[in-house]
Amino acid sequence: MTEDKALFAPIDPVKAGISCACPRCGQGKLYDGLIKVRPACTACGLDYSFADSGDGPAVFVILIIGFLVVGLALWMEVNYNPPIWLHLLLWIPLAIGLSLWLLRVMKSLLIALQYKNKARPGEIDHG
Repeated sequence: MTEDKALFAPIDPVKAGISCACPRCGQGKLYDGLIKVRPACTACGLDYSFADSGDGPAVFVILIIGFLVVGLALWMEVNYNPPIWLHLLLWIPLAIGLSLWLLRVMKSLLIALQYKNKARPGEIDHG
């Protein structure tokens, strides 16, 4: 990641993550599709080559959505005892929809935090 020459007001990483916007200017779109990161910001020109969120967003999504959907399904089963087809009709689309939305948000949040904290790959100090 090269040093920034332009001056931009600091953007809150949570705000940039939720809006899926550029972590530097907060204006440009971060994605070029569902979860494919653009090569650069269309507004300020920030190179997104530093952006590597890895498997972190998927882990957070699995844990959060799993907790919510399984908890709601168990609560509904205990209180109302609906037929299995109703469980399938409710929880599968809800889990898929929430997972796709939250995956974009979590990936954006982690990329914004990488930018803010100037995160780099780990280095071994041989000195």
